[in-house]
Amino acid sequence: MDYLSREAAPFGDALWEQIDTTIVETLKKYLVGRRFLPLYGPLGPGAQSVAVDSSDKDESFKDGVVQTTGRKFVELVQLYEDFPLFWRDLEASERTGVPVDLSAAARAAQASAKAEDQLIFFGNKALGVDGLLTVPGSNTIKMDDWAEGQNAFANIAAGASMLVEKDMLGRLALIMGPDLYFKLQRIQPGTGVMEIDRIKSLLDGRVYRSNALAGKAVLVCAEAQYMDLAIGQDLAAAYLELVNLNHYFRILETAALRVKNSEAIVVFE
Repeated sequence: MDYLSREAAPFGDALWEQIDTTIVETLKKYLVGRRFLPLYGPLGPGAQSVAVDSSDKDESFKDGVVQTTGRKFVELVQLYEDFPLFWRDLEASERTGVPVDLSAAARAAQASAKAEDQLIFFGNKALGVDGLLTVPGSNTIKMDDWAEGQNAFANIAAGASMLVEKDMLGRLALIMGPDLYFKLQRIQPGTGVMEIDRIKSLLDGRVYRSNALAGKAVLVCAEAQYMDLAIGQDLAAAYLELVNLNHYFRILETAALRVKNSEAIVVFE
């Protein structure tokens, strides 16, 4: 089954290649969660849920029945973003050789990237899905004013120490909103060093900013035994429909954040 319906589109592989290239290059610029989270999958477009095992997963045997404990199943959430290409633009490109303007595809890809990051950081309340900042059992640290003194470095160092003390060992990654990120673009008095550079040195360079996080920051131990991003259908463009002679497309994916140990997360509040 061609669930992407590409064969229904009244144009050839050359345009699809341009669309795919535009989408992929845009996603590379704007996806943030995939830069630090391990990936699990792709599991395929038909996968609708995925198991999340906690550290105390076990099996019990009784009366010829095996029961698995410490395991739950979460939905692979379907995310999508639509965009159009107008028939006159395609005709003009075919007749004159002028490249098709794929700005609409790039904008949709950018929105898709933000939607995935929103799912990773905040989950989806309506679906009962948790994100890194909403999952129960995570650690919290009161955020001081990161525009003043060494507050940011002190908060982040305290968070890193907290994770290490809990034996959450591995790659530490800090993700914050752009407002916080730009507050750190200053010379720390008496050191001659940018505050952001001190923090990057502490975390081996794994510092990221995401437009999905406004005024918020989170520190994680991004190892697969603690968390990962499960992918069913990876981000791809499908042909949606023909309306008023114009062509409509859909960028879609199915994904789920799997937090296996919420103690590997520090939320700065």
